[in-house]
Amino acid sequence: MKIICAPDKFKGSLTAMQAAQAMEIGIRRVCPGAQVDLCPVADGGEGTVDALVQACHGRRQRTVVTGPLFAPVTAEWGLLEGPPRTAVIEMAAASGLGLVPPARRDPTRTTTFGTGELIWAAMHEGVRRIILGIGGSATCDGGCGVAAASAVLFLDATGRTGPLRIPTGGTLRDIARLEAMGLGEELASVEILVACDVRNPLTGPEGAARVYAPQKGATPAQVELLEQGLKHLAELWRHDLGVDVEALAGAGAAGGLGGGMVAFFGARLAPGIQLVLQAADFRRRVAGCDLCLTGEGCLDSQTAAGKVCLGVAQAARQAGVPTVALAGSLGPGAEATLAAGLTEYHAIAPAGATKEDSMAWAAEYLQAATAAVVAARMGPSACGGAAENVEAG
Repeated sequence: MKIICAPDKFKGSLTAMQAAQAMEIGIRRVCPGAQVDLCPVADGGEGTVDALVQACHGRRQRTVVTGPLFAPVTAEWGLLEGPPRTAVIEMAAASGLGLVPPARRDPTRTTTFGTGELIWAAMHEGVRRIILGIGGSATCDGGCGVAAASAVLFLDATGRTGPLRIPTGGTLRDIARLEAMGLGEELASVEILVACDVRNPLTGPEGAARVYAPQKGATPAQVELLEQGLKHLAELWRHDLGVDVEALAGAGAAGGLGGGMVAFFGARLAPGIQLVLQAADFRRRVAGCDLCLTGEGCLDSQTAAGKVCLGVAQAARQAGVPTVALAGSLGPGAEATLAAGLTEYHAIAPAGATKEDSMAWAAEYLQAATAAVVAARMGPSACGGAAENVEAG
């Protein structure tokens, strides 16, 4: 029997790998001889580097870069040998809101320059593909910081860079011209994939400034400043680069970094779980399995809209493999996941367990729930070796 374990993290309780390991323990309680493949996954946001490094037996790298407030920070990223040799980068590690104290949050002054430095650190390792997760940003600079780290020049009305050497959201309107000749063939030969799960355009009522900047500390006046700066930047992209991405779905992600990665670097935006499954070679690994197990902290209507569990289930279904999701809790709309791809789902906590119990005992509950599911679905004839008697919690 072959079972693949492809859970997301259980936020606040288990990393994706810890969840996968708990599932394996549960499987071996009832099927000691099962072939178990641990493939922790993520959605391109927090935990993506950790999940892919472990799923693909990669290694972690640490690089000192420029943080969102221009002070040095140490950022961790992942290197996967491939093929192709791949870097996995979470922009939040270099330019994230968590790196800015609440009292200093101001997206008119923050930069994505450090994310660009991570991209070049990866380039120096000879990667041929970069997966960039862009959730959790502290910025609204349209990716100009990343571009500045890649030798793009931002010139003012006098033809000088000056304060515009590294533009921020508050100085985008001061840019008179872009010169992108410094990008060169080296970066052009690398495939850049951006994990982007939002559909917001760059500007307008649903754009980067009006929807997300207030969450990063912007005042109403600053929101309007940022909106005008991003509109101006979009016009520069059209005029100087010949690229129009202002209305592109996802261009407004991470303060316009989604749009900037497309405009400056020709990157491709895609749902995070798709990129993670591709990098983990999930479709090859799930082929021939008898069962796929996935899981996350809460299964609800958002799962049905395209979160990790559903992405795993849909990929497994293409291979003819049933998928069972095990969740810390079940929320409204969970039943929609069955029509969308899941075979079945279960809450892992026993009846009467408190939220505090569920968080503290997540690994033990997940082990027990996994054992019960495998025993019920596979039966004793499918499991070689001595097995424990298992009762569902």
